[in-house]
Amino acid sequence: MVATGSTMIQLGLQAPEFSLPDTAGRTVSLSDFSDVPLLVMFICNHCPFVKHIAAELADLGHEYQARGLRIVAINSNDAEKYAQDGPEQMADEAKARGYSFPYLFDESQDVAKAYGAACTPDFFVYDGDHRLVYRGQLDDSRPGNDVPVTGADLRAALDALIEGRPPLSEQKPSMGCNIKWKPGNEPG
Repeated sequence: MVATGSTMIQLGLQAPEFSLPDTAGRTVSLSDFSDVPLLVMFICNHCPFVKHIAAELADLGHEYQARGLRIVAINSNDAEKYAQDGPEQMADEAKARGYSFPYLFDESQDVAKAYGAACTPDFFVYDGDHRLVYRGQLDDSRPGNDVPVTGADLRAALDALIEGRPPLSEQKPSMGCNIKWKPGNEPG
C-alpha cells in the first residue's frame, strides 16, 4: 500500500465553488453554506486509509455539526474503473457508516482539481468567509501502525476555528490512497 500525501495548498485561499449531487440525487453547492465554517473531506468507499477512519468521520460529523460546523464529503474517484466508488455504493456506504453529512460525487473530477485534493482522505477546513485555515491529516493513525484513531489534528483545527482562535501553526499532510484519476485527467 503506497501512500500519497496532501498537496498542502496555501492557507487563506478562497474555497472553490462546487455544485455536486449527493447520494439522494440532490444538488449541494458551496453557496448552501454561506457565512458558516465548512469542512470539505475528499474520501471514497474502497480506500483502506478511509476505511480505517470511517467510524471517526461519522462521530466527528455528529459532534461538530451540533457545534455549528458544516461538513461535506466528496468522492472524486473514477467510478468506471473503481465501481465500488460509484453513486449507488456511496449511498450504501453513507447509510452503513452513519454519515450525517452530504456525500457528494465529483464525476468530472473538476472539484478535486480545484481544491488541490491529492489523496483519500484529504481534509480542508474553511472559516465563515470560506478562507482556508487548515489542510492536513485527521491524526497520526494509519492502517497497521497501531496508533489509535482519535482525530486529534483535525479536531484541534476545528476547535480553534469554532472558538475563534488562530489556525494551527503546525499542520501535517494527510496520507492515503491517491485519487483515482480518469485516464488523461490527472492534474498537472
